[in-house]
Amino acid sequence: MSSTLPNPVPAVSPGSEEFWAATAEGKLLLRHCDDCGTPIWYPRPFCPACGSLNTSWFEASGRGTVYTFTVVHRSGVPGYRDALPYVVAYVELAEGPRVMTNIVDCDPDQVTVGMPVRVVFHDTGQGNALYRFQPDPSAGADR
Repeated sequence: MSSTLPNPVPAVSPGSEEFWAATAEGKLLLRHCDDCGTPIWYPRPFCPACGSLNTSWFEASGRGTVYTFTVVHRSGVPGYRDALPYVVAYVELAEGPRVMTNIVDCDPDQVTVGMPVRVVFHDTGQGNALYRFQPDPSAGADR
């Protein structure tokens, strides 16, 4: 298993402040279009499907499946070099959107497409946390 990944502070824009504040509370928020019903990722105040500004936040379940992934064995990024190997993945959330993230608390060789995962939060020390995903062994019982 790789070393601990660094927890860099994310760039927070005016449209994503509420999202990042919620991560500090262990909540994964998504926006939802109140006009067409589309769940919206990445955090932004308008619907990319219909252009509506009529959107609202909701708390996501934090569950999903690995859509695709790669194991990084070489990195020039400071901090990440010390965490090799690590997994970068797209996770398809139960609510529909796919998010780019890391898979943690798992041997990179054990990650598979379709693997059930759940969100975990890694504190940046700056009032927010990074969302990452770990294997969800309880998924078979709940799904």
